[in-house]
This record gives sequence, C-alpha cells and structure tokens, in this order.
Amino acid sequence: MRTIDLARLAGGSIRGHRLRSFLTMLGILIGIASVILLTSIGEGTRRYVFDEFTQFGTNIIAIHPGRVQTSGLPGALGATTRKLTLDDAEALRRIPEIEALVPLIAGTARVEGAGRARNVLIVGVNHEVPDVFRFQVRQGSFLPPGDPRQGRTVTVLAPKLKRELFGDASALGEHVRIGGRRFLVIGVMEPKGELLGFDLDDRAYVPVSETQTLFDRDGLYEVDVRFALGADPRDVADKIRKLLTERHRGEEDFTVTTQTEMLDVFGRVLGIVSVAVGGIAGISLVVGAIGILTMMWIGVNERTSEIGLALSIGATRRQILSLFLVEAALLATLGGVGGIVVGIGVARLAQLLLPGLPVQTPMKYVVSALAMSLAVGLASGVLPARRAASLDPIEALRAE
Repeated sequence: MRTIDLARLAGGSIRGHRLRSFLTMLGILIGIASVILLTSIGEGTRRYVFDEFTQFGTNIIAIHPGRVQTSGLPGALGATTRKLTLDDAEALRRIPEIEALVPLIAGTARVEGAGRARNVLIVGVNHEVPDVFRFQVRQGSFLPPGDPRQGRTVTVLAPKLKRELFGDASALGEHVRIGGRRFLVIGVMEPKGELLGFDLDDRAYVPVSETQTLFDRDGLYEVDVRFALGADPRDVADKIRKLLTERHRGEEDFTVTTQTEMLDVFGRVLGIVSVAVGGIAGISLVVGAIGILTMMWIGVNERTSEIGLALSIGATRRQILSLFLVEAALLATLGGVGGIVVGIGVARLAQLLLPGLPVQTPMKYVVSALAMSLAVGLASGVLPARRAASLDPIEALRAE
C-alpha cells in the first residue's frame, strides 16, 4: 500500500470523528502555540538587546567601581571599597590597545533656558563620547578636548531637551542654568533613541569635572573604553585589571565587563526562561500525547472487525501498523500546524497591541515545532498500532 493511500485512509478516519479529533489535537496545539509564542518573544528580546548594545560598537569595555560577582548596581547605588577616579581613567591610556575612553558620572538636575525648565539626566563626560559611542553632533560641536580635570562651563544638549527648551530656535550660543550654574550651549546632538528604556535624547552633556562639582562627587560612575578592533577583548580586559589593581594597592575592587560578557549574562537569563517555557510546553505535549494514545486505543476497539476484514483479504500486519502510525502522526502534525498558526497569530497581535514588544519567529523554531509534534504523534501511536497489527483476523471478524 502506498504512503498516499495510507494518508487518505488516516485522513478519512480523522474526518469521521471531527470533534474527537479536534479535542485530541488540542493538547498538541496548546503546547506548540506556547513554544512558538514564548520563544518568539524571547528571540525578539535577545535580538533587541543585542542590537541595543552593538549600536555603540562591539569593541567597548566598561569598568565600574566595586567588585560585582553576580549582579547589582555599581557606583552611587552600590557598595564599593574604592572609587574610580579621573586619574585611574587617564592611566588606562597607557594600554596600547585602548584607542579612546570616556570617564562618566551622571545625576539628575534642573535645566533652565529660554524661560523654561526641566529635570533631566546630566551626564559628565569628556570630548571622546562621539568616538567611543558613535554619537553624532547635529549642530555645533561636542565638548572641547583638554585635561578632564579642568573642565569649562559648556554643555551639549540632546535633541529632545533642546526642543523642549528652545523649540525651533537655535540653541547655539545661548546660556542655560544647570543645577543653578550657568553653562554655554555649544552643540546639539543627533537623535539616538532609547537604550533599554532610557531616553538618550533627553539629557545634557557637560565636562566630567564640572559634573563632579555639580553633584559634589569625586568618584566616577564608570569608565568606558574603546579598544582596537583587532584586539582580543579578554586580553585587553586582563590588562585593565592588572593596571588598576596595581593602582589600588593590589586589590581588585572594581568590575571589568566586556560586551560579550554582558550578552552572555543575558543569554543565560534567556536560557533559564527557555527551560521554563520547555517545561510548560512539555506538560501540554504530554497531555496531547496521552489524548492521541487514548483516541487511537479507542479507535482500535471500534474498528476491530474492520481490521480483521483487512487482514483476511491480504493486508499485512506491517500495513495495519503503518496505517495507525500515520493516523497518529497526522493528528499530531495537524495539531502542530494549528499551534504554529495560533502562536504566530497571538505574537503578532501582541506586537500590534504593544508596539514596543520585540517579537521574532525564526524559521528554525517553526521547523522544530513541526518535528516535535510529529515525533510526539509517532511515539503516542506506537502502542495502539502494535495492538491493531497483532489482532487475530478470525477473532477480529467475530467482534462487534
């Protein structure tokens, strides 16, 4: 008997019991839909975070004060045994692979200009921000180069802050008051959007030494360095640790983090979520497999005389076995297809209702889901198929 004939016979049996077949497929459908929906959100989130981090380049290393072993907030909100200083940041320039660096300190302050005022994030940096983070200046220029310990009272506004204060008028050459101090506006940045929910277009950049005075801090929040593209980030990170440890009297009381490590940590978090998703889907698939096994077992009992007739007119036991296996596989595959359609549909609906929700469904997940449903169907159909194939033709013909 040809495979196409087996598929037609199996399809006819499924159509003959539409409601029962649908209820049987429901467990598989829910399981596969759960896998597709949650993995789509997970994959979309992974790609979103990767794009967010790599928009600044892939050769950046961050140094934070305090030793962070697992997780936590460094700097002003976290515990630290020794502060990172501007001298520490400048000392890093001795490492040959480091091309540029940005000492950074931040805080919220009131910015007043053109008769308007807003409370925004004030970011203290040096002149190398455009080089390190790939930020572009739309008008004017960025902070002037020079000794970061001797800053000038100048500022560069992000586009949203400039628009809120000055509207369509030019802000260049105007003065604003930041935390009560007077600053000259020398530049306006290009729009950059958001990074993990933080608006990069609603802030003011001032020299790092002026920010230290503004917020009465002598330590840095972090130091970001850009190293040469051909260099090994682990090697550069080791050199940073060695240099700073020597400066901190042999104590590694700081944390050096490469972008690869950041993404690895996030990947591990997503891995844990994936295991949880697999557990949820596994329960649904087990329920679906039990449903298929039960239906197929009942189907063998209902079709005993039919099986006996087929065996008596020349059908082989292998053909009977194949027929019931194909029926089980078809049930599970139809449930899998339905689950994929429902999962993708719900994911797209969620994206329409929540435009900021990252959703991505790679084809490999769709193929894996179909393969998984097929495997479940074959596994759950083995016992009923073997029972049908082992029936005695004479005894089966007597059954009613």
